[in-house]
Amino acid sequence: MTLPPLPLIPRVLPGVCLAALITAGAPASAAPASGYNCLIEPMQRVELRSAVEGRIDAITVERGSEVRRGQVLVELESGADRAALDAARYRSVMEGQVKSAESRREAAKTKLVRRDDLLQEKFIAAQDRDDSAAELSLAEAGVVEAQDNRRLAELEQRRLQELIELRRIRSPINGVVTDRLQQVGEIAQSGESARAILKLAQINPLRVDVVLPVGLFGKVRTGALAKVVTEAPLGGNYSATVSVVDRVVDSASGTFRVRLDLPNPKGEIPAGVKCSVQF
Repeated sequence: MTLPPLPLIPRVLPGVCLAALITAGAPASAAPASGYNCLIEPMQRVELRSAVEGRIDAITVERGSEVRRGQVLVELESGADRAALDAARYRSVMEGQVKSAESRREAAKTKLVRRDDLLQEKFIAAQDRDDSAAELSLAEAGVVEAQDNRRLAELEQRRLQELIELRRIRSPINGVVTDRLQQVGEIAQSGESARAILKLAQINPLRVDVVLPVGLFGKVRTGALAKVVTEAPLGGNYSATVSVVDRVVDSASGTFRVRLDLPNPKGEIPAGVKCSVQF
């Protein structure tokens, strides 16, 4: 009776896992058919707080409003500062003090010329002529003082303008208002620990974060194009550009992170949805 041949058993080298031998032929960076999972998020989120404490006088936007960079969104009460600004603005353009000082200087100049003539004719003492010269010096100093006062008023005007500007909260980005946390009449607190007044989000461009296996490290570069597909029921296909490739790999998971910029000029793509990306 002839026995069937025994099955061949592969020889396992010391220190080599049998499972590793079985999967050695598969590429480590093979992309799944549906792409890599990703998440679409706003490019940045901003919480607006006041730099100074004061009562909220006006909030010009609501939740969902579109805002532009530099747009005034919140104004705090600033009546006293505005009144002081008006006074400083008026002092900066006043002409009376300067003209009075200039008139006294011209009179002192004329008087000194006459005293010089009288001194040459020996009709007056030298002390009288010296007194007139001193009066001219004082008059010239008065002109300088009047000009300095006008300059100080201009600087005070600028300082008060900056104080009023601190009571205006402007949008630092182009985006939308995602939340309104305080109302007109409430007291706005200052500092990081204070409650935010508004929350904003920049939605053009959007940010797409994806985690890739280490096998793709060095193959995905900044500036490369990728296709982003949003999850159902949206199901849109969009083109995004790689903007950031992490240079540090997570050793525990064997992955690294990549960020893509997704243009959204019309605001049609919602933020916060899941997606898949294909390179």
